[in-house]
Amino acid sequence: MNIYVGNLSFDTTEEDLRAAFAAYGEVSSAAIIKDKFSGESRGFGFVEMPRQSEAQTAMQSLNGSELRGRTLTVNEARPREERGNRFERKDNFRGDRRRR
Repeated sequence: MNIYVGNLSFDTTEEDLRAAFAAYGEVSSAAIIKDKFSGESRGFGFVEMPRQSEAQTAMQSLNGSELRGRTLTVNEARPREERGNRFERKDNFRGDRRRR
């Protein structure tokens, strides 16, 4: 099960995240999402736990708990939404500027 963890302190490490969830069961992976330009934490991450029962217990126990001085938001991760090309116009604008 893939778990979203939000409101992380910017100095939280992947090892901190793994240790917090490992108290509730096996952790397959723990990743903190970083800014691609600065390399700094973006304040959220994901944890994967193979057993759903352990993941559910971890989510219930850790949601609202504190890690490194921040109150965590923990829930099941949703699939990433398709965002498309940010330069693409949604209204089929052709670019021609006709005067009326």
